[in-house]
Amino acid sequence: MDKKKDFHTVRGYQLMEQHRKLLTPAMEDYLEMIYRGSLETGYIRVNTLAELLHVQPPSATKMVQKLASIQLVKYQKYGIILLTDTGMSLGKYLFDRHNTIEKFLSNIGVNENLLIETELMEHNISASTLHRFNLINDFISDNPEVIDLFNNYIKTKESL
Repeated sequence: MDKKKDFHTVRGYQLMEQHRKLLTPAMEDYLEMIYRGSLETGYIRVNTLAELLHVQPPSATKMVQKLASIQLVKYQKYGIILLTDTGMSLGKYLFDRHNTIEKFLSNIGVNENLLIETELMEHNISASTLHRFNLINDFISDNPEVIDLFNNYIKTKESL
């Protein structure tokens, strides 16, 4: 699947804006990881989620219960976590947002602390800026010589 062609839709932006006031950055992280973790099987377990996020299972359970209370996941004690249709759409948006920012930062040569930089940015970026990041990522993919020009420009500036 070509991720640049499968990035997001206007509906994804609408869902994000609709839920922006409801979701904290931590809730977004959990929802994104639930989406990531359920890509293969369609579900994820609390213990797996806790491991992936490096938190204790009771903390993961508490957050999953919050997400269930706003109908983004379905969860039963000691059971599996399933995304609702809205949770799936929003989880995909969050996953794509993360990947877009990470790709943009990588394209401009951010290698050190790439994951940390991505995590810090993703909770504070507007939909319109994210859209621009996606466009520039597509532009670079379609015009790889631009990166060579940019890298040469950096070398020239840094050698001064």
